[in-house]
Amino acid sequence: MAVKVGIPRALLFYLYYPMWQAFFNEIGVQVIPSGRTTKSILDDGIREALADVCVPIKLYYGHVTDLKGKVDYLFIPRVVCLNGKTVYCPKFLGLPDMIRYSVDNLPPIIDVRMDSRQGRFSLLKAYIEIGKYFGAGKITSIKAYLKALGVHYRFNRLLRKGFSPLEAMEILKNPRTAKAGSATTKVNLKFAVLGYPYAIYDSFISVNILERLRQLGVRVMTAENIHPALLSLQRNCDLPKRLFWTLSDVALKAAHLLFKRGRIDGILHITAFACGPDSLLNKLIELKAKQYRNVPFMTLMIDEHTGEAGIATRLEAFVDMVRRRKEAESCRK
Repeated sequence: MAVKVGIPRALLFYLYYPMWQAFFNEIGVQVIPSGRTTKSILDDGIREALADVCVPIKLYYGHVTDLKGKVDYLFIPRVVCLNGKTVYCPKFLGLPDMIRYSVDNLPPIIDVRMDSRQGRFSLLKAYIEIGKYFGAGKITSIKAYLKALGVHYRFNRLLRKGFSPLEAMEILKNPRTAKAGSATTKVNLKFAVLGYPYAIYDSFISVNILERLRQLGVRVMTAENIHPALLSLQRNCDLPKRLFWTLSDVALKAAHLLFKRGRIDGILHITAFACGPDSLLNKLIELKAKQYRNVPFMTLMIDEHTGEAGIATRLEAFVDMVRRRKEAESCRK
């Protein structure tokens, strides 16, 4: 019977789950993700987490709780830096310890540190260390890591084609499902939805914003759909130095690129209440938006109390405003 490793369906799940799953499967380990977010999972997380952390962290606690009693190990890597330049949120760095000392009766936690600043082969060494938990030799782990990199490359290619992470995961499992989500009404607007992936793509805490926009006739793109080479052209985004939080840096560069190109009808920023890096990111995007009045911009803040009615009303009003504005501009031409 294969050893089971649990991976919470939150935070970096939306960017690295296919890679992690491929690695574990290759060394003979079964991967069990937690279930899709529900009110019960969120409530469990709220009970376990500190009161002042952001809702994505509370949600992570809930997904950890969902895996209790179902797996032999929990995979909560200490992800510090994966690009050699920027680091992840401090809560990501302390997440394994926060979980270990907050939630009772958990299986062993695999908390290998991943920091590409520690040397050229530091990430490979991290995966070799993970393999040791299950008796996998160095050669076996290296082969598994290379296969996982191939899966990660294919996953990112799908994102660049306009698929969401969840759509891309389904396509990797079954290529015949390669059909992007479509709107039920005529699509005549294009919006960018920016923010942290775990806030955007979790349909429960984002109140299914991507599908709501599609239902309103809006084609949606996110920062994950933009090629990294294009984002790198934005350099420091008019700041004295680069933002040192990885996901904030990506979102800000995407905002600058989209405002400058002007090939989009509107930009939405999904921000999480009580997130320190996000509060700074939102202000920086807002300041850039004031320089480009031709691209409508709106911020939507989410937390565990976010209601569907309020979000739906604001979205409908924003879409209607942008559509009327675009029609008026067309008439003037």
